[in-house]
Amino acid sequence: MQTVYSPRHAGHSGNNELQPGAIVPAFELPRRAELIRASVEAAGLGPIREPDTHDLSIAMRLHAPDYVEFLSRVWGLWQAAGRDGPAMPFIWPRPGLRCDVPPADIDGLLGFYSMDAGATFVAGTWDAVKSSHDVALSAAALVAGGERAAFALCRPPGHHAGARFAGGYCYINNAAVAAESFRLRGAGKVTVLDVDYHHGNGTQDMFYERGDVQVVNIHADPMVEFPYFLGHADERGAGAGEGANLNLPLPHGTDFGQWSEAYAVAATAIARFAPDVVVVSLGVDTFHGDPISQFRLDTIDYPLMGAGIAALGLPTLFVMEGGYAVEAIGENVAGLLRGFADA
Repeated sequence: MQTVYSPRHAGHSGNNELQPGAIVPAFELPRRAELIRASVEAAGLGPIREPDTHDLSIAMRLHAPDYVEFLSRVWGLWQAAGRDGPAMPFIWPRPGLRCDVPPADIDGLLGFYSMDAGATFVAGTWDAVKSSHDVALSAAALVAGGERAAFALCRPPGHHAGARFAGGYCYINNAAVAAESFRLRGAGKVTVLDVDYHHGNGTQDMFYERGDVQVVNIHADPMVEFPYFLGHADERGAGAGEGANLNLPLPHGTDFGQWSEAYAVAATAIARFAPDVVVVSLGVDTFHGDPISQFRLDTIDYPLMGAGIAALGLPTLFVMEGGYAVEAIGENVAGLLRGFADA
């Protein structure tokens, strides 16, 4: 299993985020990717290579072009306004306000193109975002070319990014872009299986009315957990996508036994959908030691999770999403990938 990784992720460093009651250093930090890379290499899971360069045409099929263009301009606009710290929004449009006209001012733009204050910008953010996008497409190309599986070690992650907004550490939705690339390469149907602790609201948003891309999420109940406003079990898709969206929300304290019961439901739905390829939004923030999550999975559970994904018997692309217990993140990711590879 080849891993695709870009050192350019490290430019997205020193940013911060708004947590309940405080502005704090971001939990999504460069060391995460470095520990994963080292663990994957130590586990002998296959070669690690840098990505090819890709244009943004597929991203702009899913994201609004004005949003992608804004991402590339944030830091310049921020500096032009005389700012030098991390760029963070502080106001957001809501129903009853004008949600159709992007403001001219950088502060208004930051709110217009975001869902929260968790996707802040520093000087190297756009270069890291673009390299993460390239990682996902390069790894997808390996699977499309006949590899059983590949691992896109993306940073920053992507599954909270919607068609026209950033949020939850995410800017371009790497897993969604990869799924779309498989469709453009001839895959009849694609499943995105999101095993991150947090619901992949952006991915659901993008494919909700499409019947060619199934989106399956196993995640914390949005009644009590971020992103709060999407991810309920009654969200089943609409129009051509009706029935192609499956949410399996679980309570705080969920252990691997409970998680596995939900996965059995997910696997049955995936088999019924019969995709040609699976894109796994891989988050290991389900780990019991994660500082911003409330599930109870342990390190020994991740190889079993990987074996369960392998049992789907489909070409598989793993795209890195969340996981913030940095001392354990590498072992957990490598364990899952090893469980898949050995199955």
